[in-house]
Amino acid sequence: MEKSLFKKFILPPELERIVENKEVILAESREDLSDLSLGRIEGNTFEVAYNTPGIGRVVEATVIRCKNGISVNYADPYLRRRDPDCMVIADHRPTDKPKFIDKYGTEFTDLRKATFDWLEEQDELIIVPFMSGGDETGYPSLLVAPANAGFFAAGLADLQGFIPRSKIPQDFTPRAVIYLAPPFRHTHFNGKQVVVHNRLDKMHEMFAYNLYPGPSAKKGIYAVLLDIGEEEGWTTLHASAVKITTPYENVFTIMHEGASGSGKSEMTGAIQREQDGRVLLGTNIKSNEKYYLDIKDSSELQPVTDDMAIALPSFQNGKKLVIKDAEHGWFLRINHITQYGTDPAIERATIHPKEPLVFFNIDGKPDATCLIWEHTLDAPGKPCTNPRVILPRKFVPNTVDEPVEVDIRSFGIRCPPSTRENPNYGIIGIFHVLPPALAWIWRLVAPRGHANPSIVSAEGMISEGVGSYWPFCTGRRVDQANLLLEQILNTPLTRYILIPNQHIGAYEVGFMGQWIAREYISLRGNVSFKKEPMVPARSPLLGYALESLKIDGQVIPKHFLQVELQKDNGIEGYDAGAKLLTDFFKETLNQYLVPDLHPLGRKIIETCLNDGTLTDYIDLIQYPLESKITETPIA
Repeated sequence: MEKSLFKKFILPPELERIVENKEVILAESREDLSDLSLGRIEGNTFEVAYNTPGIGRVVEATVIRCKNGISVNYADPYLRRRDPDCMVIADHRPTDKPKFIDKYGTEFTDLRKATFDWLEEQDELIIVPFMSGGDETGYPSLLVAPANAGFFAAGLADLQGFIPRSKIPQDFTPRAVIYLAPPFRHTHFNGKQVVVHNRLDKMHEMFAYNLYPGPSAKKGIYAVLLDIGEEEGWTTLHASAVKITTPYENVFTIMHEGASGSGKSEMTGAIQREQDGRVLLGTNIKSNEKYYLDIKDSSELQPVTDDMAIALPSFQNGKKLVIKDAEHGWFLRINHITQYGTDPAIERATIHPKEPLVFFNIDGKPDATCLIWEHTLDAPGKPCTNPRVILPRKFVPNTVDEPVEVDIRSFGIRCPPSTRENPNYGIIGIFHVLPPALAWIWRLVAPRGHANPSIVSAEGMISEGVGSYWPFCTGRRVDQANLLLEQILNTPLTRYILIPNQHIGAYEVGFMGQWIAREYISLRGNVSFKKEPMVPARSPLLGYALESLKIDGQVIPKHFLQVELQKDNGIEGYDAGAKLLTDFFKETLNQYLVPDLHPLGRKIIETCLNDGTLTDYIDLIQYPLESKITETPIA
């Protein structure tokens, strides 16, 4: 690489020294990055391996060249999903996250130097310039990686975009840099995934000590945006969004927030149907009783975001929340696709892509088509729960690239089965309407939910924290909580709902609840406290439950709307599950009661701790109850 290109960069001194002394690769195209993923060899199989002190040669991943892209598989099943405890903070700025010095008993200074020394020892490096948060509104950033980690560079470039070497602007000054150094997870961290964040003045350093892109190329860049937003007074929401045009030509936008596994990708996808075209609403886990619907006319879907919705102040209009996609590509989890025909749109996009794709945890074969329902086995007979494909949004039809107003903010939660004999928190009906104050505390608690397929996780209910993006945030909970509350106060015409997935009481439903909610609400054109057939939920934390729901002329059984009406639950089972949920909320919310909390936020949390009623929550934030969206009656 000619060194003259690096005169365009304004680099931190440590990186400038490395660049001056090393052979560095700057890619011009996705094809270049694809070739780098296979080590620029002519064969179809490439091992990503490192000589590791005290261990020897360690194969971290194998990359297979397939007809439709590259298939990446990790030797260690632990690396096939994100470890939620991988983040540590090296600097001394305010944070509620584990600090490097507290966790490891030493300052990060020596390991930081050792990482730079290791990078300088490599024969070649890859540097990928990109814009965190989008080409037009993003922040200059770099990836610095060993040359044999080309697949990681290719994955980051598809997720975040990249700037070809011929188009690097003059005076490119990175606001963030990812340094990739995989062997250190063995030499310093006992094999664990670790990503160290070091927040310097106008520079966010990230040291990624593993090769799974989730904690660094994906959520690490999310952390960069949250860090910058915290300084500037805005945030990036953990959400998908879809613009919907109904058969009645209503146009409506729903944004779906929640932890990994809460149905964000599914919200932008088509309703899954049986072979005869019917929709399976739910199956009773005890009796195997099934409920079907005939939904003939589905709405037209235009995906807006898949996981990261940036809400810059310049977008806002003081009425509804306005968002835009913060990413160039979508890290689609495809564990639900277990056979051909499950999701034709994604299958079509991945089997015959416009350009080669990057697959993770898929059993790809050399020079064959990588099929997304053939998941890598974690153990004999046990498929990996986190198969992924990165789909550049430019390959997704009908995406919306400009900022959009959000009519409804839904919040998703993975719910376990709940019955009278085995009560749990799976007591949420198809959807509930939340007043703004309740919507805020749901985002503070953000339960990770049941059987999360995306991360290494313990069983039981665990709080993902503020906005469900807390695992990626480097600062303090209270600062993000305040930002979310101000955002809700400043967007009075955006409404809020709560949607379960996996189970509604004793019924296994998958993601059907949110698909039904999406169709119903978009056909209605609005959700208002005055006009919907609603009743206060038996648990105040669940806002309003629906009294009735009719779609395409078919009445949804009432026990899907109010779980206490299920014969396998009743009031006894419901109340036991509600107590679990209430106790969890109280335990989680206590940590937000710190001096810097917004005064209104303190009142809302104290209302929960004092077993407030639904009316109490409604009174805390008074909004106009009606917007001017046209409503269409549903037959």
